[in-house]
Amino acid sequence: MRFLPFLIAAVFAASALAEDKTKPIHALMVCGGCCHDYENQKKILSEGISKRANVEWTIVCEGTDREHRVSIYENADWSKGYDVVLHNECFGFVKDNEFVERITKPHFDGLPAVVVHCSTHSYRMASTDEWRQLIGQSSFSHEVKHDLDVKTVKADHPVMKGFPSEWHDPGDELYKNEKLWPNFVPLAQAYGVDTKKDHACIWVNTYGKAKVFGTTLGHSNDTMQSDVYLDLVTRGLLWACDKLNDDGTPKAGYGPGGK
Repeated sequence: MRFLPFLIAAVFAASALAEDKTKPIHALMVCGGCCHDYENQKKILSEGISKRANVEWTIVCEGTDREHRVSIYENADWSKGYDVVLHNECFGFVKDNEFVERITKPHFDGLPAVVVHCSTHSYRMASTDEWRQLIGQSSFSHEVKHDLDVKTVKADHPVMKGFPSEWHDPGDELYKNEKLWPNFVPLAQAYGVDTKKDHACIWVNTYGKAKVFGTTLGHSNDTMQSDVYLDLVTRGLLWACDKLNDDGTPKAGYGPGGK
């Protein structure tokens, strides 16, 4: 009988450990700005990803112009309590370096990031390179909207497991790679009809201690709500959080419904 308290304690410890392993990823999505249907895209992304992975969301969607300063970023501890941040924002004319570096610091310190489409062009008017280093590339313009044939260049990467060797993405925007920073790893590319060369449009990056997944694809709702796209971004988010197996499946407890 004297072993009963130890047995009970062990059961509770095992139960607590199991709960910890299956605790949902708490993700923050920041979206807004010009040029895109963010009201619908916030639903497409959050609902689509949560159907594929054990992710719960806090969403901050505000601002309709390129100079808007997202309110949550005004606080130094804006990232507290989140496991990952999905950036889907379009605020290219914000020039305040201190403001921009307040966004990037938690990521540099280790907060995983997912960067989608116009996020690559956000804060491009600021002179600091910290946002561009977080993204992994410097890009200041995109080609005219046209159909893209997205070709996988690193099929063995877990994020690309299940992604077609070539995917036709109608009516999207190809962002020009002006500079690739040292930790940028291209996963897929598409040919630019304007520049007559390939540009990486799916990638991973390391920024400080943080793992970063990025894609410049996703201008239209049609692209974003496709299964191929949502599967891709879900794997990217799980990879950034170290919750993706090498075969591209969620680690135990991080699949849909905590499976």
